[in-house]
Order: sequence, then structure tokens, then C-alpha cells
Amino acid sequence: MVVLGGYTRLSNSGLSMVEWRPLMGIIPPIGEAQWLAVFHKYQQFPEYQQINQGMTLEAFKGIFLVEYAHRVLGRGIGMLFALPFLYFLITRKTRGVLTLKLFGMLVLGGLQGLMGWYMVKSGLVNDPKVSQYRLTAHLILAVVIYAYILYVAFGLTLPERAQKLSAQLTKLRKQGMALVLLIIVMIMSGGFVAGTHAGFVYSTFPLMKGRFIPEGLLAHQPMWRNFFENELTVQFDHRMIAYTLCVLVPLFCWKVLQTSTDSGVRTAAVLFVGMLVVQVSLGISTLVLFVPVPLAVAHQGGALLLLTAAIWVVCKLGSSAENSQ
Repeated sequence: MVVLGGYTRLSNSGLSMVEWRPLMGIIPPIGEAQWLAVFHKYQQFPEYQQINQGMTLEAFKGIFLVEYAHRVLGRGIGMLFALPFLYFLITRKTRGVLTLKLFGMLVLGGLQGLMGWYMVKSGLVNDPKVSQYRLTAHLILAVVIYAYILYVAFGLTLPERAQKLSAQLTKLRKQGMALVLLIIVMIMSGGFVAGTHAGFVYSTFPLMKGRFIPEGLLAHQPMWRNFFENELTVQFDHRMIAYTLCVLVPLFCWKVLQTSTDSGVRTAAVLFVGMLVVQVSLGISTLVLFVPVPLAVAHQGGALLLLTAAIWVVCKLGSSAENSQ
């Protein structure tokens, strides 16, 4: 779902559906008359008038179906979750804290649908450009839902530890949680890179404008706007967070390997480092090759896999029954 959302953004398809019909919008246009009617509605909005003037019906179908697939997949996920959840709730297959956790997922999923339309609305105005603030909020809410589902799922599938965690493992687990948060911040900064199109500028590595710390980082006033609206600063921040992860993740995993003898924990740590290497490689390639869509989509998917690896390490450490070494 998140990867398809990234492709929707990169293919400039997100503003092709100018209506939001959460209950009646499942069936796509059928027949040329319906397609022409939908196309006519799109032509009334600034994206067509300012950017896609003269677009053919066939070209419109291409971007419409991408956004349509993204919305239908979201609704499908909601149904696949809500119906079994109601069944388990009615039959009392789930109780207590787990029920509250599952209900929380349901609420978050509904809020994500509303956030998606709130984001689209920002581009259906005189300036046909989706707000980078709403885009990033939509992305981060998706990531939070994903991380929450993973955490709950791992908690259900991993064995409960037989004894209290050692002080060393407890400390490592807290450090792992901090890395999970940092990766989410990294993804958030990537949302601002996408929202400001900062990936299309300064496509050199490791220098930007011929310098490691380029001039103009704080050119906008007030200063805080630079971190969200200045393309140079937005891309620079994304790089700096990546460099930080390149230092902290290997150091964390080295500590895990030095501390734990649990084969599952050690394997999770190695996979975490390996996924970091893959993700950094995808990020650099996406930048220097001027944001080709397949690489950019893979980079977004890689961010989720890196987050998955981080959560997996944290959960494996939490289920370990080892004593201090």
C-alpha cells in the first residue's frame, strides 16, 4: 500500500480523482460516456488547466487508474481487517488488551483514509501542488500504522521470555527503540524531500553545490521554514540523518553481537545492517540517476524494510531469556 502510494506520487496520478466517495467509489468508470464524464470533471481543476492542458482521454485513464487502485486497495485493506475483527469481537475470540490494540488499528486505518483525502484537497486549488506537510503526514501515519501492526504481531508470535531481561539487553533494547524512532524521522524527512521535489535538485554525491555543507541552508525567513520548504535544506537534512544511521546502526548491531548469544537475535542484527546497506545504496542511486521511478519506489519500500528489521531486532531482544554475559 505504501509503495503504491509512492508510485502514485511519482507518476503524478494523485490529483486525477477529484471526488471522494468512500462508500460508492468502488466501481470505476465503465464505457466511454462515463470516462468522458470523469475526464470532464478533472478538466475543471487547475492541474489539467495549468499542467496537463491537452491531455488525451487515454493518458488520463492511465493516471486515474493508478489513483483508483491506491484508493481501492486502501478500502480493501480496511474490509479485510474490519470484518474478521468484528467476527472475533462478537464471538469473543479476542479480549482485553488485544481487543483494544486491534480497535486502535481500525481507528488509525479510518483516520488514514481521511488524511489521504485531506492531502488530495490541498492540490485541488489554484496551485495544483499537494502540500508537503499533508503529504508527509499521510506517509508518516501509514508508517506508524505499519510499525504498530508489526509490533503487535511480533508480540503475539514470539515466545514470552522466561525471566527478566538482563541490564545489558534492556539497555540494548532501549537503544533499538531509539533507532526505530530515528528511522521514522528519516522517513518523515523523505516525505518532505518528495513533497518539495528536492530529490530532483543537487543530484550529486557526496557533495552538494560542490561542498559538503552548502551555502544557503538557512536562506528562508523565518528560519524554521528552511527545514520544510527550502529544497536545499530538506535534502541536506535527509542526508545528515542517513549519515547518522550509518554510524549508529552498525555500532548498535556490533554491541548486540558482542552481548547476545541467541542465534535469532544475532541473525536479526546482521539483517538490520544488511538492509541499511541496501537502503543507502538505493538512496544514492535514486539521487545521482535523477529519481527514476523504479528506484525511487524501491527506495520507499526499502525504508519500510529497514524499519521492519529495526522492530524485529527490538522484539527479538525483548523475547530473549539470556542473562548478562
